[in-house]
Amino acid sequence: MRVMVAGAGIGGLCLAQGLLRAGIDVRVYEREAAADSRYQGFRIGLNGAGLAALRECLPGRLHGLLEAVLGSIAGERRVVDQHLALLRQLPPADGGAAADRQVLRRLLLAGLADRVEFGRAVVGYTERADRTVVARFADGTSAVGELLVGADGVGSPVRRQLLPEAEVVTVAGNALLGRTPLTERSAALVPGFGTIVRGPGACMLLGRMQFRRPPRLAAAELAPEIDLPDIGDYLRWVVMLPGPLGPAPGAPVPGDWAGVRDRLLALIDGWHPDLVDVVRRSDVANSSPLTVRHARPVAHWGTRRVTLLGDAIHVMPPSGGQGANTALRDAALLCRSLTAAHRGEAGLPAAVEAYERRMLDYGFTAVRESLEQLPQFTPAP
Repeated sequence: MRVMVAGAGIGGLCLAQGLLRAGIDVRVYEREAAADSRYQGFRIGLNGAGLAALRECLPGRLHGLLEAVLGSIAGERRVVDQHLALLRQLPPADGGAAADRQVLRRLLLAGLADRVEFGRAVVGYTERADRTVVARFADGTSAVGELLVGADGVGSPVRRQLLPEAEVVTVAGNALLGRTPLTERSAALVPGFGTIVRGPGACMLLGRMQFRRPPRLAAAELAPEIDLPDIGDYLRWVVMLPGPLGPAPGAPVPGDWAGVRDRLLALIDGWHPDLVDVVRRSDVANSSPLTVRHARPVAHWGTRRVTLLGDAIHVMPPSGGQGANTALRDAALLCRSLTAAHRGEAGLPAAVEAYERRMLDYGFTAVRESLEQLPQFTPAP
């Protein structure tokens, strides 16, 4: 069996690791030119299900390195105003871990050098009568396998062909994603799991990314063949806005973070100096506007030689902290289903259908729950 995966994000790579571990021929095709050709976003929270799925697919030899480069997300959650006066104390959070997306992606690429092809954008597919599927690439070439998995994100060309009626909704307003090097001063803003700042015209979410061990040093000791990014601890923050930022029409322009930052500083003028300092010292290369989207539920489409995973099928707002976790859960579940087919315990179509029906159920439950939580992070217009 050959499985083709469109997209080398966290979900697609987690699936590839699991399939390789099961002895299944897998190939991953990624449209980006290289693993580090653009910044990948940053701190995500991994819950128990996400961590379990990740460990299930990742080779045992890398579990120690994974644990070393995670961080803690536990303790108190609080809501404060723009002057840091306490408005509300939320129930404390416990369990799970923080992961840097770039570090995790590089870890998931370990051992896949001959399985991942960069600069290969899947733009469509053709299903053939011999029960194979042909993946077509932007450069005019193609590849053949028994299954194509669309793990190619919210703009998935695979989904657009498979489910042309599927809707992805852009949430009104704007959001900004920022990363600021962690200092003693900024760390005090997040004494536990996270802090929500509710100010006039904006809502700011703050969370720490403190690695248990520096990623590059941990890899040098525990898995010298893996070159992890040299990233220090940082504060991850998101600012939710009810509309466009500043006098310029439309949403902020990616790549112009310095200009976006200056407009945001004008908006939060008068906020507590520590909050202003976080925005002022933000990492220009690793901060950006963020478009918040969600998928509308779809019914099962009838199993084919093509399926979907992660944001390609059930993209959701970050408000529930479930996007990456659900993609990892997809990867582990699909890996289990395909492994059963590989062993002759189930036919391939039946195995894929079992995955799809379960994935659609919990995936769109996560979308609904994330939408239900979104208002608490959205400022009034």
